[in-house]
Amino acid sequence: MLWAVFTLIAAAAQTARNAMQRELTATLGTVGATHVRFLFGFPFAVIFLPAVMVIAGYGLPHPPPVFWLWVVAGALTQIGATATMLSVMGERSFVVAYAYIKTEPVQVALFGLIFLGDRITPLSGLAILIATAGVIVISLKPGAGSVSTKRSTVIGLLSGSLFALSAIGYRGAILSLALPHFVMAATFTLAVGLVLQAVLLSAYLALRDPGVLRAIAKAWKPSLFAGFMGAFASEFWFLGFAIASAANVRTLALVEVLFAQGVTRFIFKQPTTRRELAGVVLVVIGVALLVLAY
Repeated sequence: MLWAVFTLIAAAAQTARNAMQRELTATLGTVGATHVRFLFGFPFAVIFLPAVMVIAGYGLPHPPPVFWLWVVAGALTQIGATATMLSVMGERSFVVAYAYIKTEPVQVALFGLIFLGDRITPLSGLAILIATAGVIVISLKPGAGSVSTKRSTVIGLLSGSLFALSAIGYRGAILSLALPHFVMAATFTLAVGLVLQAVLLSAYLALRDPGVLRAIAKAWKPSLFAGFMGAFASEFWFLGFAIASAANVRTLALVEVLFAQGVTRFIFKQPTTRRELAGVVLVVIGVALLVLAY
């Protein structure tokens, strides 16, 4: 059950990072706030790698060619997923945005079966469906037929799809290393992925909108916290991916909805409805079944 511990730590850290990124969107824009996660995250990932080497006594792996295909796929889809997530968070409440995005586990299960051959037991499948139903219930709001709501729903579901593909890409990269020690496989993949993302987005902004890079530099204090929390969360996501299927990790990660409820209520001062509470109950039931199934 070590994967569950890793996932819970990652979920808590990611909720804090998402809340900070949401606040940065107002001053940096969607692309700028997205870049903060990678630009200020990769130095910490680069620190994690030698720390693992020194403490555990592992050497650097020699990745096969397929590793680079997996890690590039994971990195690019994660950039798109983060940008679309912040976009929908700007249109709906923090927890409702989470609800749209967290339809991800069903998609992860499907993609994991197709691309990695990850199998899902009947009980795990039931857990995924119940927990996902919970986030759908949370997302059902009055005015669901409005154009703006439809748009945010589509963007949120797209974000969930991209996060699902990113999880599969990174798990594929970790497994392709075929290392006996999963900590090095996860940490090396994280460092490569974040460096790649930081370089690509920095180059894009330098060419298209250098003003955003200057704005990011001015907002370095909150950005540094968001970057650290992002790298910290990703380290534990990757550790989870190294020893459990992406579907199991991402389903347990739905506890983020519970954390998001707390952030929504106590930080953003947005009320929680009875429908949202009912959805939370379904999420808790689904997560409990998943833990029992493993």
